[in-house]
Amino acid sequence: MADKPAIVLVHGFWGGAAHWGRVITELHKRGFNSLHAVEIPLTSLVDDAARTRKMVQQIEGPVVLVGHSYGGAVITEAGDLSNVAGLVYIAAFAPDAGESPGRISEETPPAGMANLASDSDGYLWIKQDKFRESFAQDLPPDEALVMAVTQKAPLASTFGDTVTTPAWRAKPSWYQVSTADRMIHPDNERRMAQRMNPRRIVELDASHASLASRPGAVTDLIQEAAGV
Repeated sequence: MADKPAIVLVHGFWGGAAHWGRVITELHKRGFNSLHAVEIPLTSLVDDAARTRKMVQQIEGPVVLVGHSYGGAVITEAGDLSNVAGLVYIAAFAPDAGESPGRISEETPPAGMANLASDSDGYLWIKQDKFRESFAQDLPPDEALVMAVTQKAPLASTFGDTVTTPAWRAKPSWYQVSTADRMIHPDNERRMAQRMNPRRIVELDASHASLASRPGAVTDLIQEAAGV
């Protein structure tokens, strides 16, 4: 249907655009034909927001921006464009002005934080043998292994990058909490969700990788945000 808005999906730390695979196929089945998944560099919030803005600016008509994990910080920073009709946060950071993902994590540390390791080039990884238990404990071992080996590590400095003007203060928003999340503490997710006063908060019994383990429910929320 021509009246469906475009959907732009933004991945987070330790992931890539392909993490949205199951949500993409589900959205397509439901008649969403303008689907876009940004591959952000994970080098800084400025860089990642700029890449996202460039994709959104190529699209005519309304856009629903969807962010997973750190991708929530990206859509918070980049979501001020005039054609962005709504923001959907999937187990995601939703910083306020002056806040960073690192500061939020330090306030209530998640269980998986102990399984991070930096390399000599300044990139921060989830230890491969700890990836499933930290990021995707509700996915099959083989699928989690592929995610672990193909993970896209951010520059550690990105954790400290702060949001300037949060788009959720001006745009309609929706939020999905993962109650078994080990990468963002579920209580942090609830706090961030509640303060933005979203149209809906959905809690799922899911890991941080809810976009892969619960694609149907995640797509339901995106569809609601799309207004169709």
